[in-house]
Amino acid sequence: MPRPISATVSLPSLSHNLNIVAQQLDQPAPPAGRPRPRIWAVIKAHAYGHGIDRAVRAFGEADGLAMLDLDEAVRCRELGWKKPILLLEGFFEERDIAVLERYALTTVLHCQEQLDMLAAAPPARPLDAFIKLNVGMNRLGFSEKDYAAAYQRALAARERGILGDIGQMCHFSRADDDAQLTGRQLDAFIRMAGSRGGRVSVCNSAASLTPGLWARLPAAQEQWLRPGICLYGASPFADRTAESMGLRPAMTLAARVISVRDISPGAMVGYGGAFACQAPMRIGTVACGYADGYPRHAGTGTPVTVGGVRTRLLGRVSMDMLAVDLTPVPHAAVGTEAILWGEGGPSVDEVAAAAGTIGYELLCAVAPRVPKITIE
Repeated sequence: MPRPISATVSLPSLSHNLNIVAQQLDQPAPPAGRPRPRIWAVIKAHAYGHGIDRAVRAFGEADGLAMLDLDEAVRCRELGWKKPILLLEGFFEERDIAVLERYALTTVLHCQEQLDMLAAAPPARPLDAFIKLNVGMNRLGFSEKDYAAAYQRALAARERGILGDIGQMCHFSRADDDAQLTGRQLDAFIRMAGSRGGRVSVCNSAASLTPGLWARLPAAQEQWLRPGICLYGASPFADRTAESMGLRPAMTLAARVISVRDISPGAMVGYGGAFACQAPMRIGTVACGYADGYPRHAGTGTPVTVGGVRTRLLGRVSMDMLAVDLTPVPHAAVGTEAILWGEGGPSVDEVAAAAGTIGYELLCAVAPRVPKITIE
């Protein structure tokens, strides 16, 4: 039989989370006559580990999809997605431009080299684009001193039939924990982009879930939000749980207990003797390890639910197995289900916090060897 581990992805939960983001756009109610922003559902990194095919089916109500990988964008078109697709890092080589043209992909333009490539290998049909302003992330985007010239160059490319619709965008660096800094970054964007019209896109997950933030932009500019991690049932905030925002976990990582034993005081568990028991204990071995994508640096105390009872990880995570405390789960036996994160277990954010990382990493890191089950 197959190894007893699986990652279950719930399409209804993905759709529900998209709807939660849409509902947030009415809190507080926007001024009369101001249209609600449109939504790019961000499905980069194989839809945060959930699968491109599943994301296309689940996010059918989104106004567009946003991602990084050109092959994944082509796959969305092959699956029948007709609405806009945004490449968040744009293109990387001149030969990519023909693919963007063929599949009607919208590109981000964040550096002079991309504008040079468009001039050297112009498409036969205009490409829609977003010019990106660096407001302090210092990762991608034109600086404030270079932005106006880059925008003018994009306008010239539109005159030549190289570009079509030209939008503007930025990315907040601390929308999850610093409202004042985010406000200053938004002010910088409005100062540079607010008078130029066209589409704008500024809000990532945290900003999309911050009431009223998007409403500070000029009402005449069509807005596109870019929610990401929240669509998958994890929180972009350290101090707000996904559950408190009405989000549902879309992925459940589960495995089964494959061994049960009683150990005596002083006995050690796992490699390096990272855990030594102080009293008689009952422990179980679960068929999940770091080769499955579970974090090796998760330590004793990381929450796990076994047989419906919340308990804890013990010792060091191995490549293919981990140990759990079955003392509070007397009914547990070989074959009992352990929820590592997701529906019926700890949230992925809880596990990530215990491991000193973020839920994004855990969801993206689930290994290909873990079978995926889809709930339609």
